[in-house]
Amino acid sequence: MINKIKAVALFSGGLDSILAIKLIMIQGIDVIGVNFKTPFYGFEKYPSMENFDINLKIIDVSDEYMEILKNPIHGYGKNMNPCIDCHAFMFKKAGEYMSKIDASFIISGEVLGQRPMSQNKGSLRVVEKESGYSGLILRPLSALLLEETIPEKDGLVNRKQLLDISGRSRKRQIELASQMGIENYPSPAGGCKLTEPGFAIRLKDLFTQNKYSQKDIELLKIGRHFRLDNNTKIVVGRNKDENNQIEQYACDGDILFKARNVRGPISLLKKNGNLNAELIDLSCRITARYCDRGEFDEIEINYYNSYQDDPKNKKVKPMKEKQLDIIRI
Repeated sequence: MINKIKAVALFSGGLDSILAIKLIMIQGIDVIGVNFKTPFYGFEKYPSMENFDINLKIIDVSDEYMEILKNPIHGYGKNMNPCIDCHAFMFKKAGEYMSKIDASFIISGEVLGQRPMSQNKGSLRVVEKESGYSGLILRPLSALLLEETIPEKDGLVNRKQLLDISGRSRKRQIELASQMGIENYPSPAGGCKLTEPGFAIRLKDLFTQNKYSQKDIELLKIGRHFRLDNNTKIVVGRNKDENNQIEQYACDGDILFKARNVRGPISLLKKNGNLNAELIDLSCRITARYCDRGEFDEIEINYYNSYQDDPKNKKVKPMKEKQLDIIRI
């Protein structure tokens, strides 16, 4: 019995990925989609993939990715996005998985010229070389505009059934989806947080600290952030959901702040070192600024460790907006 040819597909969750997989599947090749999860992109699950007859494997690469992010060989994009290093890393991990399941090549839904910096011919060549899998990475949507790959040369894939799509227009992809009967396809699963200017600023600030946890990275995605000194930061919730999350992200040594008699946020003070009365006062005043103060000139703020039943409290005047702007991250 002849074993069926298998391929691994980098799967982002959007239409391009689905089309690339389908173009290879219709040639009688088994395709396993892989989505790599980090704190900055990826998804937990994608149940709708069953509607497209796509097998999906989710692999958490967070720890390894953090090392790439701290010192990318090719530097960052406009914000904290190390696109070239990131793509090379993802193809490397896809190649490792390819070997593990005895697949023959890797495919991607990338389209030549769709992203000018990371999807031009030069960048694609660099990514292939640094991944360690040159010649084994096939991009079905733009294959006819790129060099012939090993699976094409070896006759595993019929090059004549691949495409020559380029640029940022989605017209041909949408037409192809219609021809293939692909409907209700998902949008990509969120974007990369590293491309967001506000998030990038917070991440740079976190990297100035000697130590931080996975919870600290997740905390960057919510709330208002203020740097009180080199070792101290406070995060203030903006709504009920964020207040609940902030409580869950509290670690040993962190201090929580909450107004005693009025509606308002929960704030989380993170300190590498000893606290003092001035930092407690600042944190109370910042928390008070975002409370529903009504007629009150002063607000009573409770502050406590997450494991304490009996909080302390302090009555303070809210901090002025101009002062907040100076310390806002």
